[in-house]
Amino acid sequence: MSVNDRPAGEVDFTAAGRPVTAAARRTPVRTCVGCRSTGGRSDLVRVVVVEGVLVPDPRARLGGRGAWVHPDPACLDLAVRRRAFSRALRSEVAPDVTAVRVELERRYAEHHPVPDAPTSDP
Repeated sequence: MSVNDRPAGEVDFTAAGRPVTAAARRTPVRTCVGCRSTGGRSDLVRVVVVEGVLVPDPRARLGGRGAWVHPDPACLDLAVRRRAFSRALRSEVAPDVTAVRVELERRYAEHHPVPDAPTSDP
């Protein structure tokens, strides 16, 4: 029986014996260079080096080697401290991360609003 002869509704299996689902095939998984945890492509921000400056690549279309980081300033700080960008991007010099820091802080503020301070009415 070939793949095309399979009865309707039957599940396709990988060589490891796990069922193949459409969602599993379409979701690219990336690893954050800061915290080293994995996440979906939509959960992380791609960054690339352009003329010695690390820049965000939100559409993931810029050429060259890229690295992925969570839109969290803590992950960026951890990646800088570990020198992960130099290693992941295979560069001799640590890139300037100012542009990425501004973008990540903006995104973090969008998703984690600061609660208003409680006001005390006399």
